[in-house]
Amino acid sequence: MGRWAIAVHGGAGIDPNLPVERQEQAKQLLTRCLNLGIAALRSNVSAIDVVELVVRELETDPLFNSGRGSALTENGTVEMEASIMDGTKRRCGAVSGITTVKNPISLARLVMDKSPHSYLAFSGAEDFARTEGVETVDNDYFVTEDNVGMLKLAKEANSILFDYRVPLIGCAAVTDSPLQMNGLPISIYAPETVGCVVVDREGRCAAGTSTGGLMNKMMGRIGDSPLIGAGTYASELCGVSCTGEGEAIIRSTLARDVSAVMEYKGVGLQEAVDYVIKHRLDEGFAGLIAVSNKGEVVCGFNSNGMFRGCATEDGFMEVAMWE
Repeated sequence: MGRWAIAVHGGAGIDPNLPVERQEQAKQLLTRCLNLGIAALRSNVSAIDVVELVVRELETDPLFNSGRGSALTENGTVEMEASIMDGTKRRCGAVSGITTVKNPISLARLVMDKSPHSYLAFSGAEDFARTEGVETVDNDYFVTEDNVGMLKLAKEANSILFDYRVPLIGCAAVTDSPLQMNGLPISIYAPETVGCVVVDREGRCAAGTSTGGLMNKMMGRIGDSPLIGAGTYASELCGVSCTGEGEAIIRSTLARDVSAVMEYKGVGLQEAVDYVIKHRLDEGFAGLIAVSNKGEVVCGFNSNGMFRGCATEDGFMEVAMWE
């Protein structure tokens, strides 16, 4: 029997002017999700079940950018994506373009468990959800007043907004940003993708990631979160969930690289995470959470902060935002 460990995240990249009230809300949500996962792990729930359980909780709360509270497309609708992976046999499931499924992470789990495929998207994924009897809601359920205001701001600035619910005065903060994505200017670097990684007492690693994507994104845009090896990866060695600039994470296959560095270089989790954050992101900004089959837990990022929390069986628990 090994030691369990769990980590959760709510996005990499935090506005330095984030109101204290918003910071406290984020910490409370991360703490609640950690405690939910801890209780399950103490009851010997498997790693993959704990990941789904915790990410569902994050999707249900509108605070972060997943499920209810997801960022809006250029048309004012929500298109969500999620993925989940069981490291034991490297089984995985992913979905994109989800518009009515209340918990995309659970649909991704069903793709893994109940379909012959690993990835379903848009109408095909929605049809599969109905076939499996998944709980669905109208798209308006996912839309919040805060995000309607953020979309308006993005359109006024003719820019893509990384979803963030911090009041901005005018559009100067948007148009003056030097940040770029694939060589094109973007505005606020503050994505709020959610994720969870777990290793249970049997040494089984699992990971899951869920997001609404970018505010004012083009219809049909797919980020790193549903891409196995980019936003999510789990193997017999570790489980990894990423967050941040999706295009940079995709180019670097960030999550898979952590496992690959451990496997090919024979290094531990901390060294592998440090290596990929330093050498694989080029000029992109991102973060990740990871656990190993030895019960280790590591958080790494090169942005100015990351919403994160972690806990281990030996009693360690931390919820943090900044370095």
